Amino acid sequence: MNCTHSKEAVLRRLKKIEGQVKGIQRMIDEEQSCIDILVQVTAVRAAINRVGTIIVMNQTRKCLGDVPMTTEQEQVMEKLLGELSKFSE
Repeated sequence: MNCTHSKEAVLRRLKKIEGQVKGIQRMIDEEQSCIDILVQVTAVRAAINRVGTIIVMNQTRKCLGDVPMTTEQEQVMEKLLGELSKFSE
């Protein structure tokens, strides 16, 4: 993990997701509207996708950290990682 998204930050996100899942369980137990439950399921899916993207981005930066790149190559890599982030939201 890098300083942008530290291990602690990812763990905080996962704890939040855990709370969201418990909320969905409560909603089902209380027999709330299917639409409302599906909205929350969609939110959890988006959140977990974001965590996965952060992990992929951090690992990519870590793996390429020792590889010498030109400024242009670094800019292209950052742009690619930014687009990857948008894709999984």
